[in-house]
Amino acid sequence: MSSSHHTGTPSTSVSARHNHARSTLMTPAAPGLRPKTPAQSAAIENDPYDNPALRRFDAGAFTLESGRTIDDVLVGYQTWGTLSEMADNAILVEHALTGDAHVVGATGPGQPSGGWWPGLIGPGAPLDTDRFFIVASNVLGGCRGTTGPSSPAPDGRPWGSRFPQITIRDQVLVEAALADHLGIERWQLVLGGSMGGMRALEWLGSFPQRCDSVLAIATTGCATADQIAWGQAQELAISSDPDYCAGDYYPGPGPRAGLGLARRIAHTTYRSADELEQRFGVKPQSTEDPLGDGRFAVESYLDHQAGKLVRRFDAGSYLHLTRAMATHDIGRGRGGVAAVVAAYPGRLHVAAVDSDRLFPPHLSHELAAAAGVRTSLIRSVCGHDGFLVETDQIEAIVTDALPAGSAGSTPRVG
Repeated sequence: MSSSHHTGTPSTSVSARHNHARSTLMTPAAPGLRPKTPAQSAAIENDPYDNPALRRFDAGAFTLESGRTIDDVLVGYQTWGTLSEMADNAILVEHALTGDAHVVGATGPGQPSGGWWPGLIGPGAPLDTDRFFIVASNVLGGCRGTTGPSSPAPDGRPWGSRFPQITIRDQVLVEAALADHLGIERWQLVLGGSMGGMRALEWLGSFPQRCDSVLAIATTGCATADQIAWGQAQELAISSDPDYCAGDYYPGPGPRAGLGLARRIAHTTYRSADELEQRFGVKPQSTEDPLGDGRFAVESYLDHQAGKLVRRFDAGSYLHLTRAMATHDIGRGRGGVAAVVAAYPGRLHVAAVDSDRLFPPHLSHELAAAAGVRTSLIRSVCGHDGFLVETDQIEAIVTDALPAGSAGSTPRVG
């Protein structure tokens, strides 16, 4: 067990209490010396640490909101650009449910999927690497580099069913420890969409003095009954699969059928009814006959989406992260969402997708009203996934959220 210990009660800085964290760029290890990695399930085809861009941070032990402790939390993260001498040009990008730290870039070793916000980061991009130092980490409970249910517990066996319930607030506490480790006292901007937007808003609640601006896209300050209901159906799809084995299926393939079903349910809520009708209607898939044992084109589409996720994501992580989204509430114990937003001393920027049926625009309007700002509306037929698909509009919204002339001070040398 690490000597570092983090508690669920955030403070202005986590670093004053925890200075034993270590970060290394992963290099191939000799046989028998490979470092601990969360990718212990045969259901995941790639070890995320095969990606040479993924860095590792040993964050120590964390006490969660529930009072339970996770020992030796490992965080996988990527960075772009150079941190300024005053450490005042840092931006944190938060990924959604099945995303990871690979915001931009191609597929490759340890990275079965390409960047999920292409064009957002780079020289001359909205998040300009000539001006900013950009950080993205895999979330606590995940399976793409950060400790989750597939990770080794202190006894060397995967956590499995013993992995404790986590919250969005717990995840942000881990991110604050990463910021401390990197020497970042304040973020110029914290941004994300969907579950990433939940964490961006939790930064506003847990560490308001540590983020100058927050951009919350297609998200909410508190989970709704509708979102919790859709999430429960996905959780049951996984836990009802006989191969789930009450969460202790590692290192076997696990509940692939259940995870695939959960993805089909989720993906349907991520797209709009109009888009599905326009793209597929009631057309059969190729030469298949739905009047026999063939599929409709929309069914083939959902099968494809399910297959892609099952090959790269752990069902245990999916279940835990879905539950974390269900319990999300930045106003818990703080007087409510509106009070937290109104008290935030920084700049809140809010964006919504006009066709989003999972995070409908009124949720964003409520956040904006509490902050006294206007909601930026993303026009898209694609539903919730518009925050990923409509890259031109997203880039404009991100650019608007950056303080004018925010170039940071002189970059650090060496």
